[in-house]
Amino acid sequence: MINKIAGAGLGMIFIGSSVFAQSLNDAKKAIDAEQYQKAKSMLKNLTVTQPTKDENFFYLGWVYLAQDYPDSAKAVFNKGIAANPKSALNYAGLGAVAHVNKDAAGAQSNFTQAVTLAGKDTKPYVYVAKGYMLEPADANSAINTINKVLNDKAKDPELYIALGDAYRSQLKSSEAYKAYSSALDLDPKSPSPKVSTGVLWRFADNFADSETQFKEALAIDPNFGPAYREWAETDIRWARKVPAQASAKVNEAVEQYRKFLSLTDMSVESRIRYADFLYQAGKFKELQEEATAISKIPGANLKVYRYIAYAAYENGDYATGLTAMNTWLSKADPKRVIPYDYLYLGRLQMKTPGQDSVGIATLKKVVETDTTQADIYSDIAKTLYGQKKYAQAGDAYHAYVTKSSKATLNDYFYEGISYYFAFSDQYAASFKTTSTPDTTLLGKADAAFAHVAAKVDKPNANVILYRARIADLREPSRETSQGLAKPFYEQYIQVVTEKGVTDADKRNLGEAYAYLGSYYQFTQKDAAKATENFTKAKEFDPSNTTVQRFFTPKKAATGKGK
Repeated sequence: MINKIAGAGLGMIFIGSSVFAQSLNDAKKAIDAEQYQKAKSMLKNLTVTQPTKDENFFYLGWVYLAQDYPDSAKAVFNKGIAANPKSALNYAGLGAVAHVNKDAAGAQSNFTQAVTLAGKDTKPYVYVAKGYMLEPADANSAINTINKVLNDKAKDPELYIALGDAYRSQLKSSEAYKAYSSALDLDPKSPSPKVSTGVLWRFADNFADSETQFKEALAIDPNFGPAYREWAETDIRWARKVPAQASAKVNEAVEQYRKFLSLTDMSVESRIRYADFLYQAGKFKELQEEATAISKIPGANLKVYRYIAYAAYENGDYATGLTAMNTWLSKADPKRVIPYDYLYLGRLQMKTPGQDSVGIATLKKVVETDTTQADIYSDIAKTLYGQKKYAQAGDAYHAYVTKSSKATLNDYFYEGISYYFAFSDQYAASFKTTSTPDTTLLGKADAAFAHVAAKVDKPNANVILYRARIADLREPSRETSQGLAKPFYEQYIQVVTEKGVTDADKRNLGEAYAYLGSYYQFTQKDAAKATENFTKAKEFDPSNTTVQRFFTPKKAATGKGK
């Protein structure tokens, strides 16, 4: 299907280039419809046939910027300034490129020059605001820019749409809605304000009204592709928010996006945007296939390797993913690399034999450079736990539960288990070496288990059992027991007995009764109680060594035998 659409798109480009080559307005309409290849073809022709018109260069540069080619955009904007040194629009374009490249000083200088040269023309203000809204978005500066020229005489719908977009990014729905309504009042035949309002309702999770806006936009212009794209992205959010409708909405979203693609020129850039959509939709099999196909096109945007890497990881194709990610990171402009790239790099490394340690180091670096990525500690913890590096796993789980809002009681439980196993390993090793186990690990383990115990609706037998074992390990010896574990083992027996004893419980019940037997034997010197508890222990686990010692008669000491 993609190939057939691509062929049709190429035909549209050819026809469009010949028929509309001299019309800047038609090129701008193509940009609004996200038919970038068509617009680029028109504008390249216009820069040749009308080389003194700086607007032609500006809109061509803006297309490059929209397609994520900031270097090409910058070169074209400079040509526009060469054609007209007082071109406010092209200075706005240079400011936008600098902003994308995180050159704050360059952005400010060019944006200031743009508004200085603008005079009464509001269009440069529109694109300065749009420039500020490119990543990393600066909504306040965008709003301040628009407000400089916003008055009763302002008749540019784009001015209000840019203002609404900035307010929308700040979740200021009332202000955004007012701005979009003003844009629609100025140009009732434009589908753009309707689409923007639909996106606004999507942000508010008002999906039904959002869908209505997209339908109304398409009633104005049935071929306005962005309406289908935003409708598709709304369906994805709808699917995430309403799990019962997830499958239907994801499939509907894919169909809407295909309609969008059929109305664009099917350029590489359009297909890359489709790849981004597939990632959001969780369609990783389709994403890997599409991204791989795009990567074979000469001169394709390097970003396609990012999508191959992401999809391959999700599909369990780790070798392909690691190769693709290394290609992206080694060839891409460092300014285009995002923390998520290193997140996937670390994950891919941890799934690659012999690169576990490298992967963990990569993920730790991600967290250090971007504190919002605290969820990464979960990946690190699980990997370390699987490698039986329990002390490090405990630290990773502790970082996760204290820094991530997604942590569950199960994560606290595994924090406790990790620290408990770490101490157990050290304790066992201490019998063979002169090393001393780190008792602070027991404190950390018990703190994690205590947190779970305080939060669960009803007592959890496993948590109680591990707290009993920790208390027992804190005793100097069984013979001088202070009974620290006694209340925990008694509670464990009660909880398990009340729920009904299973075969899996018997060994642990044997452990609990054996502890109580030893407590009464050595601490309380109560032979009857000791025998009672050891008898119960024997019923549940006759193989328990403490039980066997108690019931095995001591051999009489004879001269020769001794």
